[in-house]
Amino acid sequence: MKAVIFPGQGAQYQGMGANLFDQFPDLIAQADSLLGYSIRDLCINDPKQVLNNTLYSQPALYTVNAMSYYEWADRTGEQPSYLAGHSLGEYNALLAAGAFDFVTGLKIVKKRAELMASCSGNYGMAAVLGLPAEETEAVIKDNQLEDLFIANYNTNNQQVISGSISSLQQAEEIFYDNYALNYVMLKVTGAFHSPYMDAASSQFANFLSEFSFKMPTISVIANVTAKPYVARDDIIPNLANHINSPVQWLESVRYLKQKNVKDFIELGGSKILTDMIKHIS
Repeated sequence: MKAVIFPGQGAQYQGMGANLFDQFPDLIAQADSLLGYSIRDLCINDPKQVLNNTLYSQPALYTVNAMSYYEWADRTGEQPSYLAGHSLGEYNALLAAGAFDFVTGLKIVKKRAELMASCSGNYGMAAVLGLPAEETEAVIKDNQLEDLFIANYNTNNQQVISGSISSLQQAEEIFYDNYALNYVMLKVTGAFHSPYMDAASSQFANFLSEFSFKMPTISVIANVTAKPYVARDDIIPNLANHINSPVQWLESVRYLKQKNVKDFIELGGSKILTDMIKHIS
């Protein structure tokens, strides 16, 4: 059993997709027309140094992930048994499964990036390494860090938390005192996948209602539930809730392993998810 997986925000880097752009001129022309800038120049040269900005990183990753999948499918002639993506990567999983076409997906990702970026301010995210989720949750509760939330359940011993910058900074010493092995502030400007994104989630649901989706032809694992989509009507609520709900990557991978998936193929030029899977039991 084989699963193709796609990385999300944080996997971007200058030069990504450099070997793919010449293979998909029509797709790139569509992206440039919709976005109003050269997606190739952004990904390869990043002349304005904006690739790490949510507004740009999400469309860029979606496009490079899409090209990576089309190239892989054309080259191998294979079809995976399952598809999954981490956060933004779920859009590429749904694209690969035929839930929508490339341009529709890019329109949705562009709006998602705009809404998430609009919630920026004195908020951020931090990675906590070395503690299981229940201990991370206990540290937050026991130290009255009420405005911090687990945003990503990544592995058995790695979570990402979201909240105010002041609370995240305060929490660093607390987590080290509770035997965390590492605590890393992430280069983001929002408390993604947390209740701080409730307004964006609601607006995104309204936006998604304008689109018609198809039932995925390949089983796609949803970040919100860590289970496959079972109906076309799941798409709008899952993607809307995706913005303000935790990414259940740990349970998603456990589900796939329970389904006897042995081969995880990460596309998009990253090995972030591959490394996570090595630490998931």
